[in-house]
Amino acid sequence: MYAFNFERPSTTVEAAKAAATGGAKVLAGGQTLLASMKLRLANPEKLVDLGGVAELAGIRRDGNSLVIGAMTRHADVSVNPEVLSTLPALADLASHIGDKQVRAMGTLGGSLANNDPAACYPSAVLALNATVHTTQRKIAADDFFQGMFSTALKDGELITAVSFPIAKKAAYMKFRQPASRFALVGVFVAQTDAGVRVAVTGGGNGVYRHKGLEDALTRSFTPESAAAVKIDASTLSSDLHASAAYRANLVGVMAQRAVAKALS
Repeated sequence: MYAFNFERPSTTVEAAKAAATGGAKVLAGGQTLLASMKLRLANPEKLVDLGGVAELAGIRRDGNSLVIGAMTRHADVSVNPEVLSTLPALADLASHIGDKQVRAMGTLGGSLANNDPAACYPSAVLALNATVHTTQRKIAADDFFQGMFSTALKDGELITAVSFPIAKKAAYMKFRQPASRFALVGVFVAQTDAGVRVAVTGGGNGVYRHKGLEDALTRSFTPESAAAVKIDASTLSSDLHASAAYRANLVGVMAQRAVAKALS
């Protein structure tokens, strides 16, 4: 690990100011950044630790949405009574991220800002049509994710919270890569008054919506409808863990299971 300066601000304003300086990296849960630094794959001149900004953590109900602070830990989302009662699919997703240490340290905002192509939280944000709140603006889910490890965030812009609309029915199913526990393929389905949204993670260069599944499930929200949709493998990844064809099959299977779970 290379040498670096360390700052631990206590307010969002202080954090945003520190993050805007050249060579600074923001430390949320640290599950990706610290590992990269230990391997000398990342060399920030300064770390800005958000752990001391109390206002960035917490969960509250706001009308027909749940607002979750960016520094809220996965473990806290998984057991929060408000999440369990209004968006149990989100609590279930959080309860199966990584292992106990990852869930105890990892944060919602850190996961979204990193935008790992196999991360779980991006699928929930995209399928639920959530809004990402930052220190500068509000970003719709459809505009936020821009490919592998890439988002709409500008330099120095910090995620402060995410507002999740409460769906009529929702569920997430993933097929785990056994070593990393990331999603080899994960599918989040959400039924709303405006129709069904389906987000897939782990299949390619980043989370994406599947229009074919959305159209079929909007017409009939049943596992059989999902099963009838042909999943194109041409845009999916192929690596030592799974071929593109295998991932395409998993997308269909996980979609069917997610719908069945949402209906149960």
